[in-house]
Amino acid sequence: MPPERAVTSVALSAGVPGTVSASVEDLGGRRVVLARIDPAHRRGALDAGAGATLATAAEMALDSRVPLVGVVASSGADVGGGVAALHGWGGAARAFSRCSGVVPILLAVTRPTLSGPALLLSMADVVVMTRAASAYVVGPRAVSSFTGEDVTPDALGGVGVHAHQTGVAAAVVDDEVAALEYLAAVLAHLPDHCDAEAPFWASADPLDRPTPEAGALLPASSTGSYDVSDVARALADDGEVLELWAGWAPNLVTALALLGGRPVGIVANQPLALAGSIDIAASQKGARFVGLCDAFNVALLTLVDTSGFFPGKDREWRGMIRHGAQLVGAYARATV
Repeated sequence: MPPERAVTSVALSAGVPGTVSASVEDLGGRRVVLARIDPAHRRGALDAGAGATLATAAEMALDSRVPLVGVVASSGADVGGGVAALHGWGGAARAFSRCSGVVPILLAVTRPTLSGPALLLSMADVVVMTRAASAYVVGPRAVSSFTGEDVTPDALGGVGVHAHQTGVAAAVVDDEVAALEYLAAVLAHLPDHCDAEAPFWASADPLDRPTPEAGALLPASSTGSYDVSDVARALADDGEVLELWAGWAPNLVTALALLGGRPVGIVANQPLALAGSIDIAASQKGARFVGLCDAFNVALLTLVDTSGFFPGKDREWRGMIRHGAQLVGAYARATV
């Protein structure tokens, strides 16, 4: 893991009050641009100036070729700001889009996040949510007004929904401190930008070491089951694996690890869930992760134990061909 060192900060728009602050920070030993939406200021509502600050932060990360990190909690666009507020959010979305695939975009959601700011989450490479967070494009009151359905914020877009159903949350943690620690751990496996190599971390585990324990985990019968995460840990340096999206599509494991000191992305069928078969969610999850690794020069290690795609009329009707092709296409395009 990266060494600890003192945090030094350079603030952008210093002394200007507003919902969004941005600064150049040191996160886990890496220099990043950190943008923060403050829910204590007008419930984190984004006016034109707040959107402009978000855009400036993203543009600075892009120009400096360093990761963009955000701490997000927002009630959406400032209604009083009218079209100007929406334009500010649009500028932020455009800047985030320009960063995509060029510098890592890592976001921590710490409180409820609605509407436009919630859409920004889908533009990030990795999102972590705290237990106090939620995210949805349309809130419970509007849902009730339009559909007559009464739904709580947690049921609509709580952390359980995004960790297990939508795949928005790569992980759920207790608080902001833990969220930033998780993002720092992710960042330890990624380079600053798409033209740089992933960092090297020295390990006492030699690259050519035998791993009989990995083979010992496999059952003698073809119908037997095992936890492929244990196999991944047996292969990884020091037995350390950082799983992303563990709760979403658990039939496919996606994780970051080190092999011979080099970061790798592990994609593995999980026999404990759906016998390791691939469904729509697993296809989406795998494609997203393979694309992340390919964008940032992280080698891929694939552990295959599957009967293929999970059958069923419902899945075919929901687009198994189209979604399954996402995973195939991600591997076909990969250059790592």
